Amino acid sequence: MRCLIAAVAAFGFSASIAMAQSCGDGASGFEAWKSEFAAVAAASGVGERGLAALASASYSNATIRLDRAVQRERRSFDEIWQVRGGEQLARQGRERYAANRNFYDALEAQYGVPGYYLAAIHGWETNYGSDLRFVEIPIVSAITTVAYDCRRPELFIPHAIGALLLVDQGRLGSNDLGAGHGEIGHTQFLPGNALQYGIDGNGDGRVDLNEWPDALASTANFLARNGWQRGGGYAKGQVNFDVMFAWNRGENYRIGVARVADLIGG
Repeated sequence: MRCLIAAVAAFGFSASIAMAQSCGDGASGFEAWKSEFAAVAAASGVGERGLAALASASYSNATIRLDRAVQRERRSFDEIWQVRGGEQLARQGRERYAANRNFYDALEAQYGVPGYYLAAIHGWETNYGSDLRFVEIPIVSAITTVAYDCRRPELFIPHAIGALLLVDQGRLGSNDLGAGHGEIGHTQFLPGNALQYGIDGNGDGRVDLNEWPDALASTANFLARNGWQRGGGYAKGQVNFDVMFAWNRGENYRIGVARVADLIGG
């Protein structure tokens, strides 16, 4: 319970969210959990549109299959590098970095995160957006499914609230599609992070993480606000490698992004 309250506090939501005490390991209890969670969501500021999105959410078997597959991941880093096409990601990243250097330099000047490192995250997450064509799971259904699931509810409940608040704000449609855990856009923001850190990167007056400038500016904002040290290293054992834990807990993920960044920036 303390972990859940701390997670909620980090997003600025009421500790009353910790009242959502039930969880489940299958679809049978999901509808009852939604009814319980609706009261928690309302107490955390979710309005009519968000509550309607919650009511229409469905248990996502696809999300659970993906979640369990991630849990079982046992490949070595070299295997992951080959499967992900690390060298190709670096080549594409160098081209994108060179073509948009002024944009990347402006982000680095403002937030302290090297532009080539942001490009590496973009590549590792969605192959510079090309993988977004494969997204097929409704975001609200995905994130509420893992918030209900007993494996890691303390991690995903704040993001479920975040998704419903995004619906309230008109920044997310109740049927918008995302990745397996409800991740959004070019750099795969979880909904609570999209709510808290999303910013307009292309100057059009709105935040849309399916637009790569918004996604990269928001990523830089996230890292800066979570302790990124300007000029600090990002390889394993260096300060910003640990900062990246807030973005992704996976060690191989952070090693992969660091290697792509070195190849782009070198």
